[in-house]
Amino acid sequence: MATASIHKGHRERLKQRFLKEGLDQFTDIQALELLLFYAIPQRDTNPIAHALLDRFGSLSQVLDASFEELKKVPGISDHSATLLTLVTELARYYQVDCAQRVECLTTLEACGSYLVPYFFGRSSETVFLLCLDAKCKVLCCKEVGQGSVNSASISVRKVVETALAANATTVVLAHNHPSGVALPSEEDILTTRRIAAALNAVEVHLADHVVVADGDYVSIAQSGCRFDEFLLP
Repeated sequence: MATASIHKGHRERLKQRFLKEGLDQFTDIQALELLLFYAIPQRDTNPIAHALLDRFGSLSQVLDASFEELKKVPGISDHSATLLTLVTELARYYQVDCAQRVECLTTLEACGSYLVPYFFGRSSETVFLLCLDAKCKVLCCKEVGQGSVNSASISVRKVVETALAANATTVVLAHNHPSGVALPSEEDILTTRRIAAALNAVEVHLADHVVVADGDYVSIAQSGCRFDEFLLP
């Protein structure tokens, strides 16, 4: 009973500290402890938080870990693993929701900033198509494939169909490099050329192709490439 009372007091103190100060002064251990309180109501979560960090190395790596990998840590149940994997997904949902409050994107910089949140926490390469009307109003931002932008799983036809379905005048293509290097490859450029040509054939303008990594992006258009020069004869 005495041990349970100590744990209860520790939980309450940690919760009150968070409410007063936020997480800025918390260690990784303390932040994980606090989060796990809501999945593990009775046990001391400190050893479990240590076990998670010992296995994955850092708080961000814990939150990026898969459900299956998290379950391998002693003390992590289905409930706990679900909560931990929810954090990154919810953070991306929040960032995308904030970005979507912007109705018009009139510059390439604005398009790049709009697209970055869609890739937060993603561990696999994903491709999105941002569709705009003639006044640069956002029509939609749709996922058009998984895998690298030049892979067989990314269909040029799907990109074109998505643009046409949205009745887009202008589109911006975006994909991420989970490796952390936001530099377009030669294959990225060649695929961009094919997509630009296919879109041009249906009178849709490809304004940019954005490569995202680690919360930042590189604009192929702003790197010196003009997309009208990519068009096939």
